Parts: sequence; C-alpha cells; structure tokens
Amino acid sequence: MTRATARFRRAASALLAMTLAGVSLAAGLTLAPAAMADADRDKQYWLGESGITKAWEVSKGAGVRIAVIDSGVDAQHPDLKGAVTGGFDVSGAGSPNGQKSLGVKPEHGTLVATILAGRGHQPAGATASPSPGKAATAGPDGMIGVAPEAEILSVSTWLGSANPAGKSDQDQIPEAVRWAVDNGAKVINISLGSATPQWPQSWDAAFLYAEQKDVVIVAAAGNRIGGNLQVGAPATIPGVLTVAGLDRKGTASVDSSSQGISIGVAAPAENLLGGLPGGGYAEWAGTSGAAPIVAGVAALIRSKWPEMTAKQVINRIVSTAKDAGPAGKDPLYGFGVLNAEAALKDSVPEAAANPLGSISDWIRVHRRGNLGAPAPVPTDEVASAVPTLPEPTVPAAEAPSQRDSAFGAAVVIGSVILFVVIIGAAVLQLRRAARNPGAAREEPDTGAFQTVDSGGKT
Repeated sequence: MTRATARFRRAASALLAMTLAGVSLAAGLTLAPAAMADADRDKQYWLGESGITKAWEVSKGAGVRIAVIDSGVDAQHPDLKGAVTGGFDVSGAGSPNGQKSLGVKPEHGTLVATILAGRGHQPAGATASPSPGKAATAGPDGMIGVAPEAEILSVSTWLGSANPAGKSDQDQIPEAVRWAVDNGAKVINISLGSATPQWPQSWDAAFLYAEQKDVVIVAAAGNRIGGNLQVGAPATIPGVLTVAGLDRKGTASVDSSSQGISIGVAAPAENLLGGLPGGGYAEWAGTSGAAPIVAGVAALIRSKWPEMTAKQVINRIVSTAKDAGPAGKDPLYGFGVLNAEAALKDSVPEAAANPLGSISDWIRVHRRGNLGAPAPVPTDEVASAVPTLPEPTVPAAEAPSQRDSAFGAAVVIGSVILFVVIIGAAVLQLRRAARNPGAAREEPDTGAFQTVDSGGKT
C-alpha cells in the first residue's frame, strides 16, 4: 500500500466515523419517554399524505425481510415485539443478535425500525394482540410502521466514535451488507451517511454482491444542518435508492435534507415520531427517517410481487413519484415526491435497467487497472439546485481533403483580386470628384442634393 493510499484510507475512515453515526439526529431529537404514542397517532401524518394507508389496501409487507443496518434495534420495544426475527452484530462490541443499542446515537436504530415496521400494541390489560392490519385502522396504542407485516433483521454497527472493539467502519459496512443479503433480506435500509461522496474500495464487492443477489438498498441523503450540503456515501453508490427529505409543506427541507444528482425520491423528514429503546417515543427529523418510509414502500411492493426484480421495484417507486422542483429529475427531489398508493396500484412499464445506475457498470469503468486508487465520485455532485447539464460533445477532427484545400486557395486569390478592383474604383471616383465638386454632395441613400449657402441657412 502506498503512503498516499494509506493517508486516504485514514482520512476517509475519520470522515465516515464522524458522520456515519446517524444523519438524522443532527437535525434534532425531542425525547418524550413518558408520552403514549396513541395520543400522538395523528403525528404520523406521512401514512396518509404519502399514500401509505391507501397502499395497505394492496399490501402490508408480509413475507419480506428488511435489514436495518444501524446502531442496533430494541426488539423488546412494545411496537416491535414479533417484528424483529433475526440479527447480527458486525461491530464486535454489541450483542450477537444485533439488538444491543450502540455508539453515540444508540437510539437511532430503534427510531428507524418503528417507522419502518412498527406493529403497535394493545392497551394495558388487553388479552389478545390485534393483527397488523387492524392496528393500522382501529388505532390501538403504539406506532404503525410503513410495512407493519414485514420482518426486521437488526444488523448493529458502531459508528460515530471510536469503536471499543477496534473494528473500523470500512470493515463494518461491507460485512453488514453481505450478512443481510446472505440471511434473506430483500430490502436493506441504511440511514447512515458520510461527509464525502467517495467510498472505500472495500465496499465495492459488498454492494455488487447485493446487486447480483437482487436486493433493494435504500439510503439516506444526509442533512444540511448536520453538515451534509451534498449527498455522501453510501448514498452516492450507483443503484442505491437515495432518499431526500421534505418539510411539513411537502417541499425540500432546508435543514433535514441534502442534495445531489444521485437522489432518487423525496419523502417526509420533519416532525417525525419514532420509538426509543426501553419503550419510549421521540419526535425527530432528518433523512434517516425519510429513508425507512421509502424502504417500507419497497417492502410493500416486494410482498405484492415477490418475483419482481430489485431494479423494477426501484423503477416503480421513482416513476410513480410526483414531480417537484424543476421538471424531471433534479438534485433536490430526484424523480419527485414519494406516492406509495401509485407505486402499489399504477400500471408501470418495465424498465430496461435500474434508473439509478448499476454498481457493476461503475466498477467496470472506474476500477479497471487501478485497484489501489481511492474511489472517484461516481457523478459530479453540484452545490446548487440547478439540474445538471450534459457534458458537451466535441466533433472528431478530420483531415481536409484536396478539394477543400483547392477551394480555400481560390477564395484567397479571388479576395485579393476583388480588393484591387475596389481600390482602383475608389481612386477613379476621387479623381472625378476633384474635377466636379458638386458631385461629392450626393446622398447615396436618397439621391437628393444638399445646397449650403454662405450664410449657413438651408
């Protein structure tokens, strides 16, 4: 390994370690451990406004495993009992089942999981647990996730501070992705992000593996208030469904979102509600909450159409999104605002490829013969909301033909002859004017003559 490569790895690791702890909580977290979530059920506005309650008429995510790569998920939270069916710790510092909350934001994974697949709970004293479908409409206590019948795999990581087990983020992220794929996840949610669009080369194989195994990966775009002015890895990896954030008015959030041309779709990111380890709840904001909303919709689609490929799932989500901002895809909203009902009910033509690209294609173009170099940015990120313009094309130069050369020479000779004729005509005209001064006063435009008397009057 060269010194330059070593320096890059250390710098990249430092950046990722500082920012991968949770892109959402920098945008604000209001703890409310004493509050009952049923009293705040109306705060789950995204269920209605994003078309999720209507999408439940088609699917609720049954039979789909969703991996939550995060700080660990508390499976004992009242709204997650029965939802977490497996897990693993890749940090070396957590519990083997991935359910111990870790790192500088230990609550982060449970917040994400309750938005994604919360099942609610019965009031104290109830003898029977309602079905997830009833919970969504009858309104028992607790939170209802976007995919309330889906299963969660908790993959715990230690990110954002020094890992007591000594395992770096460069090792944890690819291991987490591979474990999730190997253990049946059809959707992976990564509500973590970095301050750089580049990613370590060690991640290539894991994300390629997920693509080859037909797994949908959903990632958070990051938040401006947390220092992410532009989308950072892993949300810049081609093929990943990157989610931007909306405010309560349905427009791009100033604080709780980021921007970049890798964004695929936008979803609510402000005034969110989530569960805390131990059974409480919190109001929070950020694209860390927007990502599981979209990942939940991906699970609804995969439950409805189990044979549908990952690229078709992503295409269904982005092609049914409501266009916002500049017409077409743009760096703030991607293809538009999430419309879960349309994603589950509309007729969508089959896509020839993933509309967000392919890590396989990217590796083939950017990695060949340069295995020791850091990963370049897959696409030019822009600091403004102006849609990117295509690169200008330059026509290939061709050698001039003999015919072209002869023609050029004739033009030059003709020009010289014409110049000589014009000079000669000018000299002749001046001589005539000298003989007949009155002729010099002729106006070329009108042919009228001006006469001026010695008194200056006309």
